[in-house]
Amino acid sequence: DIIARIEGQTMEKVKETITWKIRRLDRVRSTLTMIVVEG
Repeated sequence: DIIARIEGQTMEKVKETITWKIRRLDRVRSTLTMIVVEG
């Protein structure tokens, strides 16, 4: 298991990173995304 903290300027940038970079890595079988918004 790996836990990663990803930050981006917009929520769209974060989604793009998860979809196009992390999920496409070899050996990544699944992901669980939990979004935390600080305010």
